[in-house]
Amino acid sequence: MGRLLVPRPFRASGRKAGVSLLKISTKGRYGLTIMMELAAKFGEGPTSLKSIAEKNGLSEHYLEQLVAPLRNAGLVKSVRGAYGGYVLSKAPESISSGDVIRILEGPISPVDFTEEDDPAKRDLWLRIRDSIAEVLDTTTLSDLIHYKGEQKDSYMFYI
Repeated sequence: MGRLLVPRPFRASGRKAGVSLLKISTKGRYGLTIMMELAAKFGEGPTSLKSIAEKNGLSEHYLEQLVAPLRNAGLVKSVRGAYGGYVLSKAPESISSGDVIRILEGPISPVDFTEEDDPAKRDLWLRIRDSIAEVLDTTTLSDLIHYKGEQKDSYMFYI
């Protein structure tokens, strides 16, 4: 999860033509981890960042930095006290992965459109951006925590 392959030839420092990656940083990836953990425990009370960090082998301090913008955006609520932690502010079906990624990463775009003069290439980049947005916006936290590995467009080939 975390990497979207965008074919684009490159030649840098003697490298052969290859594939460039549009990357979601650790902010987005770990933010989704937090949100998925909270979604899995939705309705069961608060979950501590310490337990999420330990379960996933992540830095609790880093998760604290990530949860602040999620709280400020209204996606999570903090609960104080000995058994405190964080809870989702709404049902997992109501929060898309796009909501989380945009809060932590900002707008998702494969290139800076302001630098593109060629209308054909600009249209390509816009379609790629819109496709990414569609996937992010139609995939909820509930979808992620209930994922079983099925694919919508699977094909069976017989030889």
